[in-house]
Amino acid sequence: MNYSSTRERTAGFTLIEILVVMAIIGMLAVMVAPNIFNQQAGARRDAAISQISTLEAALDTYRLDVGEYPDSLEGLMVNETDRAAWNGPYLRRDVPKDPWGNEYVYEVMGREFTLMSYGADGQRGGEDDDADISL
Repeated sequence: MNYSSTRERTAGFTLIEILVVMAIIGMLAVMVAPNIFNQQAGARRDAAISQISTLEAALDTYRLDVGEYPDSLEGLMVNETDRAAWNGPYLRRDVPKDPWGNEYVYEVMGREFTLMSYGADGQRGGEDDDADISL
């Protein structure tokens, strides 16, 4: 009889053991979570830079064919000028939105253009994740 009562007392974990394990898991989560979120923000910036590079290459190809840049990014997909020299579409898929779901900002000034993303906040300027992204 003494044997079974000892066995019952040693089975399972005590409340203190469970609380210690939960505290350790909590401390690890506090230390690891900020690193994961910083990597996600960096990945979005990298994706925006990659998309801008692809769009700039398509815009340059359009200019070589037509002689000038399109009035909007949609000109890469649809012949808005009805020119015979248009040899598009210049992108495999529709014009992408930036990684935060906003439209890319495209402004054409004769033989030059600017193409950028306003970042996470979708507003001009900003710092860190909200900073403007362009090449």
